[in-house]
Amino acid sequence: MKQFFGMSQRGNLEEAVLGLRNPEFLMLFSNKDQFEAHVKALEKMYPGVPSIGCIGMSYDTRIAENGVGVVAFLDGISAAANVLEQVSLMPVKYINRLEQDIQKTGGTSQDTVCIDFCTGNDACALTTIYAALKRKGISLVGGTGDAGKVSANGRIYQDAVAYGIVRNHRGRVKTYKENIYHQLGNYRFIASNTDKSNYILGSLNGKPAKQVYQSILHVTDKQILTQTFQNPFGKINGNDTCIISIKEVNGNALTCFRQVNDSDVLILLELGDYRAIVKQTIQKICQDFPKRSAVFSVNCLFRYKLFSEHHYMQEYLHDMSALGSHAGLVGYGEHYNNRFVNQSMTCVVFE
Repeated sequence: MKQFFGMSQRGNLEEAVLGLRNPEFLMLFSNKDQFEAHVKALEKMYPGVPSIGCIGMSYDTRIAENGVGVVAFLDGISAAANVLEQVSLMPVKYINRLEQDIQKTGGTSQDTVCIDFCTGNDACALTTIYAALKRKGISLVGGTGDAGKVSANGRIYQDAVAYGIVRNHRGRVKTYKENIYHQLGNYRFIASNTDKSNYILGSLNGKPAKQVYQSILHVTDKQILTQTFQNPFGKINGNDTCIISIKEVNGNALTCFRQVNDSDVLILLELGDYRAIVKQTIQKICQDFPKRSAVFSVNCLFRYKLFSEHHYMQEYLHDMSALGSHAGLVGYGEHYNNRFVNQSMTCVVFE
């Protein structure tokens, strides 16, 4: 298979798709003002081609920050795209769509992946999607778009998760998750006074969450929102750690970018040697896949901000280009199988 990436900083869709012929699956990344027009125009350009889209920045060796980017898969893949609606209430109501698309593509755990873009309530959406995927052992990579809108097959949806089931007929697929953080000290916290619907973390070990965070890291209220780049929370999930970013201060509580539940066990994390970790990820992928057709990734907005502040973002994209055709989305949260994580990178590699 082959991967195409085209972009226009001016938001000119025709410029972004210049040279793209016979795509078999499309992903659109646009800006708030032009998203709906771009969705309709892309469908007219490539009628009937399965497509999903969201509002967000995209990249290959460069970044389309406020224009439009298009990723296409072609030459040896089959795909299906659709949405699960009402993700804030009952996405399982639409699970038959996903089950039929899995059956239609006929994929297996070795050669098929699900890529999804969500408008919110990610944990519920992922639990629903993965319940269908795990029966076939199919992995998932995706993220959250901006402004509460996604698209599928030329239509705009709100309160929904758009997905594409992609089967590689010429080799394997495998998903990866990169974490550039490790545990700070031996801090362990029991969460309480949480508000699951609003992602509020009220208390840690019975004390106000804001006070606990400030007393350890010696930061002011204003500094908390940038300190989370260096020191997010982590939730232990088996042998893995899910990163939890702080969104804002809410009185003595902290509002996070992902749900925290009462009695969750949290730890405090600190930023590691991200340059070395990225190189380890690239090395691991090269070991697993000596020949690679494409890599599609989702990088967290906070990683983008962190890398940009450290003047590393362009170097990062250059490093990742060593894998071959690499393109992706800057998301507001990352999806990896049934997990909703923050401040991470997830990706799928095609042989």
